[in-house]
Amino acid sequence: MIAATDLELRAGARILLEPTTLRIQPGDRIGLVGRNGAGKTSALRALAGESVPHAGRIERRGPVGYLPQDPRTGDLDVTARDRVLSARGLDRLVTEIAKIQVQLAETPDDEALVRRYGQLEHRFDDLGGYAAESEAGRICSSLGLPDRVLGQTLRTLSGGQRRRVELARILFADGDIAGESATLLLDEPTNHLDADSITWLRDFLRQHQGGLVVISHEVGLLDAVVNKVWHLDANRAALDVYNVGWKTYLQQRETDERRRHRERANAERKIEALRSQADKMRAKATKARAAHQMDRRADVLAAGLPDRRVSDKVARLRFPTPAPCGRTPLRAEGLSKSYGSLEVFTDVDLAVDRGARVVVLGLNGAGKTTLLRLLVGLEPPDTGEVVAGHGLRLGYYAQEHETLDHDRTVLENMRTSASAAPADLTDTELRRILGAFLFSGDDVNKPAGVLSGGEKTRLALAMLVTSAANVLLLDEPTNNLDPMSRQQVLNALRTYAGAIVLVTHDEGAVEALQPEKVILLPDGVEDAWSEDLSDLIALA
Repeated sequence: MIAATDLELRAGARILLEPTTLRIQPGDRIGLVGRNGAGKTSALRALAGESVPHAGRIERRGPVGYLPQDPRTGDLDVTARDRVLSARGLDRLVTEIAKIQVQLAETPDDEALVRRYGQLEHRFDDLGGYAAESEAGRICSSLGLPDRVLGQTLRTLSGGQRRRVELARILFADGDIAGESATLLLDEPTNHLDADSITWLRDFLRQHQGGLVVISHEVGLLDAVVNKVWHLDANRAALDVYNVGWKTYLQQRETDERRRHRERANAERKIEALRSQADKMRAKATKARAAHQMDRRADVLAAGLPDRRVSDKVARLRFPTPAPCGRTPLRAEGLSKSYGSLEVFTDVDLAVDRGARVVVLGLNGAGKTTLLRLLVGLEPPDTGEVVAGHGLRLGYYAQEHETLDHDRTVLENMRTSASAAPADLTDTELRRILGAFLFSGDDVNKPAGVLSGGEKTRLALAMLVTSAANVLLLDEPTNNLDPMSRQQVLNALRTYAGAIVLVTHDEGAVEALQPEKVILLPDGVEDAWSEDLSDLIALA
């Protein structure tokens, strides 16, 4: 259970949430919704204890599982399996048991080793033992993490695979304490999941006995899972609580908005009538007192007027005007990449012509992100080469936001990006670009590390605008975006005049791109796009 009293959230001087009291109890499955930048991630971080609220008190009872949008794992040299098992402390036990088994094979009569082995086995059984290992394996498999991936170190996994490992760890930890389910706080848990995994996650969360607060742009998950909705209104800095499911919430919110509008219109008519009557009565000295009373009544009504509904702001997303370039600005020949004994792909050829539209498809872990990293030069290929054509200017959007310096401010990140651009841009011009992406005032002085996933997406896209890139490498550019901002990205994909190489699970993004070519990984087959391939997008 989590209880917050007089919780107030701020981002710099901007109020995200006026003092609010709320409670998460076992059986509550809450969808936390609101436009990008409203403060959803800030609220979830405060509830999880990952940040300190501006004011108020938060009390937590029982275990809490928190999935941030950008998980930062510690030791990247542990295997994915050990990372999941560590949720219950099983990883250390499995390692130590295996070590003692080797020692006992050499010295079977060592009584101290035998006693220690018995103690470890007893502790292992108390924590669920081999049944728990099997449970962890089932969760991982359902999230698209097969055994071959679980045996790899985190360092060799893609960003999407690492995030699924963290989600599996949280769901596995939920069964650690008998009779007491954890309160789960999940920020965009469906990112990087294929369609089958999303369906499994819906069923898991629907059966979860503890509390749940989920931020998600996956409407199907919200509809199937939540029994309450918290709407964080960015215009009013208020949290509206709806104790109903998703579809009923949508209807009630629309009804509430119409009621607020009607109440305000009625009150405004009364105020106008009172003041008009007061003006008429003031002309007569005998009625001056009555006129004053009417003015006061009108002032009281005006002070109690419900807030006028202001439309949510939408970032005016756009991609850069491409610099001139040759006919084929980017080529790759014979690219191969392995991590240790894990072969990701071999002998990939690619030619990106001026203005081309290319989509990269493949199952999770097939090397889609790795291919983009090789093309942009962040990693070297094991074999083959990337050839830059005449006038090539690359722009790269990374799904894990690696292009951002999390210790520097929003404006400082823009300065760094602009320093490589052909045109010198002043801070005033950079602020104007940031304003179009909904960063204004003190927002530009916030460190990038404290931004929500949606805000990081907008900043990374804003940095592309300064690049004059004629080839864009885009890795899941619609992740973490609300529906209106996502639509802006889709419009930018349609209108950009340069070449695009796109990695995405978003069928709408591929439809907007209207690709001409497809690269199928891990085989590296380059072929003409066909609508028959559309079914592979959600599985990618």
